[in-house]
Amino acid sequence: MREVLITADAADRHHELVALAKAAEVPVAFASEAVLDVVSETVTPQGLVAVVDFLDVPLSSVAEGRPRLVAVLADVRDPGNAGSVIRAADAAGADAVVFAGESVDPYNGKAVRASVGGLFHLRIVTGVSVAAAIDELRGAGLQVLMADGAGERGLDTADGLDRPTAWVFGNEAWGVADEVAALADAALRIPIYGRAESLNLATAAALCLYASASAQRR
Repeated sequence: MREVLITADAADRHHELVALAKAAEVPVAFASEAVLDVVSETVTPQGLVAVVDFLDVPLSSVAEGRPRLVAVLADVRDPGNAGSVIRAADAAGADAVVFAGESVDPYNGKAVRASVGGLFHLRIVTGVSVAAAIDELRGAGLQVLMADGAGERGLDTADGLDRPTAWVFGNEAWGVADEVAALADAALRIPIYGRAESLNLATAAALCLYASASAQRR
């Protein structure tokens, strides 16, 4: 962390955070609410903004760490969805989230807020093609599973979920491109027992990641 900007009112409400920042020798600067309104990129800012370095790491460092569970976002464009996938991956104990292809910037303000701190808890990879991500993760010993509503097998009856796995989640509108789908070891669908037509990306990702996490821990 490089700096903390805070309003006087927020400093009164969050004095313990100010104390922690000062104890860590992080500069704390007071700013007006007007300034915080501009830099916080949110409708109702909390009066506290931290300036931090980028956190992403090379894909090779993830592959070398013998990961067991990785989420690969393939051309995911919505920052709220992307941040929610980070949050779900963090909760499921995943090793990393890869922002591949034309996926949204993980440092988008909405994505950061939707991650609810998950951005700081696991490894984030950016700037790689989907094919390159799949190739390197498979080379690290992970099977590659794709979430697809038309998948040949259901998530609830699939075997092998206890193996190290990279889950590929596609674009919100058109899913995973055909050329990417061809690279997966299997496409799994999430069964829908009610009348809903589909699940949104973040919900589907949470179910898939938890299915793998649960199987790996049994």
